[in-house]
Formats: sequence, structure tokens, C-alpha cells
Amino acid sequence: MIVEQIRDIVIQHARLSSKPEELGPTSDLYTAGLTSLTTVHLMLALEDHFSVEFPDKMLSRKTFESIQSISEAISELQS
Repeated sequence: MIVEQIRDIVIQHARLSSKPEELGPTSDLYTAGLTSLTTVHLMLALEDHFSVEFPDKMLSRKTFESIQSISEAISELQS
């Protein structure tokens, strides 16, 4: 369920050039059109939705490279 929520947030806030139906859990979001600016928008939307705050150590390309990596980061923050 968390993966679907993240996917919806990515579709709404990341402004990707790829079609939403092409996004799988491990799809590279940067290849799909995610930029540094849209990563910030995405991060803020995720923080708001899941009531978490990404610490500096998680502010990397690796954290936001896929829906799966975002899911893992959020799960870690919620535990």
C-alpha cells in the first residue's frame, strides 16, 4: 500500500516525462525525468503525506532514484 501511495505522489509532484503506467517500483525516476528541483517538490510532498522528515544523510540521489528506494527510506523513518 505504501508503494502505491508513493507512486501517486511521484505522479502528482515529480513532473516526469515518462507515462505514469510505465513507472514500476524499481524504475529509475531520474531517467524518467526527475530533476533536482522536482526532487525537492517530491520530498516535501512525501514529508507532508507521511509525516516524516528526511535527514541530511538521506538527501541523495540514491534515496529518490526509484519508488522502491523511497519506500525503503520512508519505512526506515517511520520505524
